[in-house]
Amino acid sequence: MVYTRPIVVSIAGMDPTGGAGLLADVKTCEQHRCLGFGVVSALTVQTEDTFYRADWLPMAAIIDQAAPLFAQYEVAVVKIGIVENFAVLDSLVRWITEQRPGIRIVWDPVLTASAGFRFVDRVDPAVLQQVLQHIYLITPNAPEARQLAGVDNTQEAARHLASDCRVYLKGGHLAENTGTDYLYEAETVTTFSPGIRRVWPKHGSGCILSSAIASRLAEGKTLAQACVGAKEYIERILISNENLLAYHHV
Repeated sequence: MVYTRPIVVSIAGMDPTGGAGLLADVKTCEQHRCLGFGVVSALTVQTEDTFYRADWLPMAAIIDQAAPLFAQYEVAVVKIGIVENFAVLDSLVRWITEQRPGIRIVWDPVLTASAGFRFVDRVDPAVLQQVLQHIYLITPNAPEARQLAGVDNTQEAARHLASDCRVYLKGGHLAENTGTDYLYEAETVTTFSPGIRRVWPKHGSGCILSSAIASRLAEGKTLAQACVGAKEYIERILISNENLLAYHHV
């Protein structure tokens, strides 16, 4: 079967509210005129303001879900959300690149849930470095960038990570220029200033942003174009209502 819309596969956690994780990713892909496919990495028990637990699926179960999709469809881009640990991430990325050499992978390194639950406590620098060499783009916020790089300065952390892959640094947690995002590509840094100043925080905003970038890449946009469009989309999400669960619309 041939579909006219590009296909984005999200590998992420199942959030029953649909505000974050897999359901938020698929909503975002569909809003960008992509077919959004979903592979569950964890079953979570949560609401938009409270996280109770994550029940992780074994690697074999993740592959069992993904294999038929890669066998039958022309997958354009893969987005990865929460995974149990870096060993699973490494195995998953290796499997994906074996199925589709050169495919673009966008990883949203969710280390802590918006409600405060920590998914990953320890970063293995050696494993992380080899994983990043197979990933097209990562989308950390400031605390995630510092934790991944093991560096206290956010901008220095982003530059360190950019030596292995492209980095879209989300500015929502920055002490200065809050809401300004930065794209690091080797020695180049592109700034994305906020178009809207008054926003309301949203559960899953990082998931939505990374999926918007992945969708626009799948549509054939350049990375810079994808980031601009995704920034505009997430700002509409942040002002969609005053509550934690977003309304998706274009």
